[in-house]
Formats: sequence, C-alpha cells, structure tokens
Amino acid sequence: MNKIEVMRTVGSKMDDFIVKYLTPVEEIWQPSDFLPDSSKDSFKEEIDELREFAYEMPYDLFVTLIGDCITEEALPTYESWIMGIEGINQQENCAWTKWTRAWTAEENRHGDLLGKYLYLCGRVDMREMEITTQHLIKDGFDIGTETDPYKNFVYTSFQETATNISHRRVGSLAKQSGNKKLAQMCGVIAADEARHAKAYKFFVSRIFEMDTSEMMNAFESMMKSKIVMPAHLMRESGQKVGELWQYFSDAAQRCRVYTAQDYIQIFKELITEWKIENLSGLTDSAERARDYLLKMPERLQRITDRMQIPEFSYPFKWIRT
Repeated sequence: MNKIEVMRTVGSKMDDFIVKYLTPVEEIWQPSDFLPDSSKDSFKEEIDELREFAYEMPYDLFVTLIGDCITEEALPTYESWIMGIEGINQQENCAWTKWTRAWTAEENRHGDLLGKYLYLCGRVDMREMEITTQHLIKDGFDIGTETDPYKNFVYTSFQETATNISHRRVGSLAKQSGNKKLAQMCGVIAADEARHAKAYKFFVSRIFEMDTSEMMNAFESMMKSKIVMPAHLMRESGQKVGELWQYFSDAAQRCRVYTAQDYIQIFKELITEWKIENLSGLTDSAERARDYLLKMPERLQRITDRMQIPEFSYPFKWIRT
C-alpha cells in the first residue's frame, strides 16, 4: 500500500474524526467571549485592569506571550503547507481538505484572541509586532518534511503538543500573579491545541498499522533532523531571516514556558503513544530506525544537561519601554 492509498484509507473516516477532534462553530468559544465588551459601561474599567496586569508581567514571560501570538498569526503559512501534502487534493475537495479547512478555522481564533489582547494592553509596539508577523508569513518555513504526509504528521503531532505546553504554561504563570483573564485565554487555546495534537497522533497511529516500516523511517528522519518550531525564521524590522529565534527561545526557557526538557519529554511520549518498542514486522532499515529512536532521548538528555541559557534579556522591539 503506497502513501496515497494509506492517506485515502485513513481519510475515509474523516467525518468521524472531525466530530471527535474538532468542535462545531456554533458551540466553540470565540475571542469576544474573553475580551472586554466595548458596548458595556464596564469597558474602560476592564481595559484598565487588563493593562495593569500586562505591565506587571515579567519581561521574558511577556516576550513569550507575544511570540506565541505571532506564531499563531502566521496561520496562512501552515494551511498552505498542509494543503500541499501528498494525498491532500484541494481540487477534488477530498476528506483531508475538509479536515485542513476545519482545523484552520479553529486555529484562526488563537491569533485573533491574543492579538486583540496585546493591542488592548498598551505594552506592545503593535507595528513592530505586525512587521514580524508579516515577515514570518512572507518568509515561510522549512520544517524538513517536504510533501511527505508521514513526516508531516510526525511534525504536527510534536508541534501541537509543544504549543499546548507553551500556552498552558503562560496561562498558569499569569494565573499565579492574579491575571485570571489572560489565564483563561491561554487555557482555552491550550485545550484546542491538545485536541489537535491527539488527532495528529491518532493519524500516525493508523499509519503505523498500515505501513509500519515506512512510518518508522519517517519518525526517525524527523527526529534525526530535529523538530523546529513554526516561527524559527522570525525576525524583527531590519533583521535577517531567523535572526530573532534564538533570543525568543532563550526567553521561553528562562521563564520555564517551553524548555529543552519539554522537547525530550514530548519525544518520549510519542514513543510510548505509538508503541514503538512493541511494533513487529519491520524491515531492516526500520529496525535500525527504531533502535535509533529508542536511544535518542538519552543522548538528548546528556546534551540538555550541559546546556547553559544566557541570563541577559534581548531588547525586543515588540515591547514598549
């Protein structure tokens, strides 16, 4: 069975998957549910409270929140990339096209909510943030998957889980400081990401059942080249492509929102989720791939244990001084 046939077989149950992993438009939350209502007399009071909490957020945590928003706002890149995967055909309006559009519609609310929050909070130089977002969409990304659906679903399984962690942690830290509104916003976004991660992990599980060795090789290929985050090419005005990412990553690690240890933990969870140790009937190359995958977390741990994160905070143009 080739990859097109596998994709068609998995996609034959797409209506069930959409019901299980996505939420009807009329039932799911919308950004306006969590933002101050401009039609109410309490609008100014709510804005003042929102601004006060935003200015109290630690610098690195606030940087991470902005970067998370920019990542979400680059959604057009992600949809166009998924639509180009082998086995997804827009012209035929296949099952996978239906999934991609519905997934995109849910994801679109994330950047919409965070972007409006950041605009209202008064602490963000919105023009600089918007320049970074436009650059990120214009520059695109290279995640090493090409058009291979197997590699792409390994990537989305990992990345959606990582995004869930990042939003959830920002929300948790915001809640500790009393910022319940932002905590709610990050919490509902994180919940969406968790559902989406479950979907992509399930798709990979189904592929493992039908094309075990090729799926194993794809998993190894992605982890060997390393999973890069969607915003790895981000830049500010006047910068070169990708020049900003390391500074943003350092900020996220310093405030413990997303760390190298999280990367290792997600990897381990995928190995368990897909029952890598117990799979049988592998080709020789797939057996070697499995051995590599099972040993890799320990290698990564040794590297992580030696890592040192810079203590200084880069002066991001996004934040008003």
